[in-house]
Amino acid sequence: MADVGGDKYRSYLTPEELKTTKWRAGPPNYDAVNKLFEEGRTNVWAEGSLEEQVQKFVKTWEMEMVHKSDPNEYKTLDPEKFVISMNGKKLFNLKQVADFGGSYNIFLHTSLPPSLRFYDPDQETYESSQSAFKTVFPRGFALEILKVYSGPPVISYKFRHWGYMEGPFKGSEPTGELVEFFGTAVFELDENSKVVKIEFFCDRGELLAPLIKGNKSETEALSASAWVRMDKKLYKLQKIWY
Repeated sequence: MADVGGDKYRSYLTPEELKTTKWRAGPPNYDAVNKLFEEGRTNVWAEGSLEEQVQKFVKTWEMEMVHKSDPNEYKTLDPEKFVISMNGKKLFNLKQVADFGGSYNIFLHTSLPPSLRFYDPDQETYESSQSAFKTVFPRGFALEILKVYSGPPVISYKFRHWGYMEGPFKGSEPTGELVEFFGTAVFELDENSKVVKIEFFCDRGELLAPLIKGNKSETEALSASAWVRMDKKLYKLQKIWY
């Protein structure tokens, strides 16, 4: 897991790399989301610890997947071998990820009928998905590693994403509320420390449900879910798993 300067929490973002890398929409700026991360993280991992290294590696991988336009410039993965899956379902290679509209659409991939899809990844492009989530989370969607279960070459960990709904989303007005999204992942690295396979396990409803409060389609969009109150907290029990 390389540590090549630039951004405090990501590698391969030196001034020279910012100028010479082929970016989808210009070089990324992480100032706002880094501030959100520092204000909202639950752990400050010691520099050089396994947790800190994994966190930086995952953030770097995410940066490359979202922002770099040429897979041959990816430093964290092998573009020829790389595959990714959600919840044990279909494996996507890099071309399929691009054809499907990028990382948000892979994360929100679902087998729910189209009539129950408040967010339908089949109808979204890379540009529309990025626009939707940058609008709803104008300060970004921060990521932290909560626990590392194993280190390379097979990295397994638990993660937390979070942001504040400070913009509209698919007809829902902003609430200003904290939105959190938890899950686990397994990264398989080859002998060159390049990622060749990733498996994510998470509940897409945990991300989408807080974003549709007050929307006129809310009842229909949530018809696949039941809500219960337990220990004075609200938990969503999904009846339909994708």
